[in-house]
Amino acid sequence: MVFFYLKGKAELANVTDLVPVNTPEDPFEFQFTVTCTKCREQHNKPVTINTFEQYEISGSRGEASFVYRCKECKSEHSASIKTTGNALVADNKDWVRILEIDARGVDFNEFIPEGKFACVGAESGTKFNEVDLSDNEWFDYDEKSGEEVSITDVQWSVARN
Repeated sequence: MVFFYLKGKAELANVTDLVPVNTPEDPFEFQFTVTCTKCREQHNKPVTINTFEQYEISGSRGEASFVYRCKECKSEHSASIKTTGNALVADNKDWVRILEIDARGVDFNEFIPEGKFACVGAESGTKFNEVDLSDNEWFDYDEKSGEEVSITDVQWSVARN
């Protein structure tokens, strides 16, 4: 078993508490590139995983968020994920752990930020629930505070524990 962490950092201007929108009604689909640890073959397409779905692991009594059979070596691998509850906040330039990944037989290489994120106006408390970070930046206007809001220099890292 290997633990990976999805970490993020960004420059937040007039907003704070940046998190993926992740509810049972609207689960965030975390998208990654993965590699089989047995044969080192990278999966040909990114895979998506969410924190609410569980799949049976064959030959086991357990379940996982993601179960995958390598097309090259035919080995079955799995991973379970859970959010850390951490958010990217204004005035913090450090990496923040967003997601914990318990991986068995698979390496998580790169995070692809497709999906909705949410943040809050730093002074106004205005909720922004449709933040698109697929271009690693986002710009909007906060009507309550009368200020521009933005998220720039977004960086993601998948790190082994």
